[in-house]
Amino acid sequence: MRTITLKTDDGFFHTLGNMAKETGSTKSELIRKAVAYYGELLEKERLKKQIKEASFAVRKESVALSKEFDDATTDGLNNV
Repeated sequence: MRTITLKTDDGFFHTLGNMAKETGSTKSELIRKAVAYYGELLEKERLKKQIKEASFAVRKESVALSKEFDDATTDGLNNV
């Protein structure tokens, strides 16, 4: 494993120590889990954004197709 040095204030250091004791893990393990969890959250947000963009694209295409369909159903009927 590689080593990372982290500078932090006393409050964070004590909070991290207390959380590690409470969960029965080391400070390093707690930080690794927190970073992994945050990475999962970022990935979920990225996927939500991608789905939202795709949804808007589909919605835009659906509106265009609906307009084409409406135009096709009345094609030539106005001249009767």
